[in-house]
Amino acid sequence: MTTPICLWSGPRNVSTALMYSFAQRDDMLVVDEPLYGHYLRVSGADHPGGADVMAAMNCDGDAVMRGLLQQQAADSSRRLFIKHMAHHLVDIDLGFLRETCNLFLIRDPKEMLPSLIIQVPHAQLADTGLKRQWELYDELCGEGRQPAILDSRELLLDPAGVLRQLCDYLGHPFTAAMLEWPAGPRPEDGVWAPHWYHAVHKSTGFSPYRAKTEFPEHLGPLLEECQPWYDKLFDKAIRASTTGETQ
Repeated sequence: MTTPICLWSGPRNVSTALMYSFAQRDDMLVVDEPLYGHYLRVSGADHPGGADVMAAMNCDGDAVMRGLLQQQAADSSRRLFIKHMAHHLVDIDLGFLRETCNLFLIRDPKEMLPSLIIQVPHAQLADTGLKRQWELYDELCGEGRQPAILDSRELLLDPAGVLRQLCDYLGHPFTAAMLEWPAGPRPEDGVWAPHWYHAVHKSTGFSPYRAKTEFPEHLGPLLEECQPWYDKLFDKAIRASTTGETQ
């Protein structure tokens, strides 16, 4: 049986671009944040278009994941690549993680937080997913598994090299088709796309990395909370290289 791939990202981490990248593969079927409705229902979080999200999806997270595992079991012709937000894992049975291949996508909070507060003005550590990502990673490693970790900066510095390493980990050959896609929305986009996907809909591939030069002073305390969790994860992340080989 083919094992579904679960990408556990934080917000504003180029996760949608990575989903679009995998959507270019004939052997992959992408799914966009299927637990978003569940998260909004159980957390009461106030997100842009939240009512529309909950109206458009199954908001029972346990049922959603059971359905996706059954879908993969019934059709192994294409492997599911499921883009998730780590902070969506609230009040849900995590048993499905033992039946999925789990990846993590992180981003330096100095670069992520100024973008996140545009949509979530009163963001807290939990909204970044960083602590949750480390907890999941540590738990899976404790069970003898070794999830891959991607960092958005490393990915943008060397898309081909990082994706080649990731594909090796997943057991699939790398293909250059993963490096570009048509501009505009995809049919798999969630109904929240108009609120979150403006930039990626203008893209035709991974944008060159550009460091942010300014950081809002008022986010300093939140940055102090986030940084240790990011640093622990980044220590394990795949690095950019000019050859596509692990450094």
